[in-house]
Amino acid sequence: MEAHPSRHVTLGLFIWMASLPFSPIILTTASSCDFPAIFNFGDSNSDTGGLSAAFGQAPSPNGETYFHHPAGRYSDGRLIIDFIAESLGVPHLSAYLDSVGSNFSHGANFATAGSTIRPQNTTQSQSGYSPISLNVQSVQYSDFKKRSQIVRSQGGIFETLMPEADYFSKALYTIDIGQNDLTAGYKLNLTTEQVKANVPDMLGQFSNAVKQIYAVGGRSFWIHNTGPVGCLPYSLDRFLITAAQIDKYGCATPFNEVSQFFNHRLKEAVVQLRKDLPQAAITYVDIYSLKYTLTTQAKKFGSKHPFVACCGHGGKYNYNSQRRCGAKITVNGTEVVIANSCKDPSVRIIWDGVHFTEAANKWIFRQIVNGSFSDPPVPLKMACRRTEHP
Repeated sequence: MEAHPSRHVTLGLFIWMASLPFSPIILTTASSCDFPAIFNFGDSNSDTGGLSAAFGQAPSPNGETYFHHPAGRYSDGRLIIDFIAESLGVPHLSAYLDSVGSNFSHGANFATAGSTIRPQNTTQSQSGYSPISLNVQSVQYSDFKKRSQIVRSQGGIFETLMPEADYFSKALYTIDIGQNDLTAGYKLNLTTEQVKANVPDMLGQFSNAVKQIYAVGGRSFWIHNTGPVGCLPYSLDRFLITAAQIDKYGCATPFNEVSQFFNHRLKEAVVQLRKDLPQAAITYVDIYSLKYTLTTQAKKFGSKHPFVACCGHGGKYNYNSQRRCGAKITVNGTEVVIANSCKDPSVRIIWDGVHFTEAANKWIFRQIVNGSFSDPPVPLKMACRRTEHP
């Protein structure tokens, strides 16, 4: 994974950018931002312990690479949001729902694995989707902002565990959500066109959540688009796909087309949000291109088996929805783990059939941190700067 992968992406990025129409962007100021806190909203791509706090810890071997024990993340180690926090000099985010050992002095994480933009008409045990949809997360944030200052005013230990009042307007607000909304439609046996038809409503609710966060102080937003769902072992195993629907790399074309459709509309929604929220700095980050490149050109980057889960049990993709990473069976009265980790996660891309390894997350972060895959193309540390399009 560390064999200078950025050289390949940099060349491809240069060629891709050269083909785009020139659209000058003027930064209102060129100095770096000072983000004292991060508030994150999303799903399992950025959940640092929310679902684990509510429904039970993500089991071992999750967390084995970096934390050396389960740490609320569906990966062998750190997520992109962890690398974002490290780069900005703030601690890893505590999950808002986690009451054990949490420190919110530099932000909070409202994401939970299985979260969707639109509330799902089902339970977590029935479908795997979290009841903590984006609208709930935005309400939690609003409530947290009010209550944290009441608690902080008590002084002592309480003061050290809550953010300062002015952190809320200075913080970075990161959002990574939407993937589960797309797969939810397919689980209901909707056609690709029917899933696409739901996208405008998804993004209407997405925009409403951003506006609610803005209304109570959020100003700097870093928004990830959704990845290529059709390249995930989960999708390739779970849904009916014909040979004609598989592209030359091994990804399912219909699901990736839906992801791209969602991302196109998400970018339009971001453009409108910039008009509606004039004091906000909103950065759109193209995660899709990076995940697709990493998966389909894995050998270039020193990775192996891009469509096979590192942690899983059986089948073509080492993925079984009934026996996911860390699954156990009882043999002669003793619990035995049957969905174990592969020998070397550092050379693998997919961790458990749905989520990425720490090595993949780290590689993706290194590509986005300088703004090369952002609109506007500003580095992470300048994401508080509003831009003007003349």
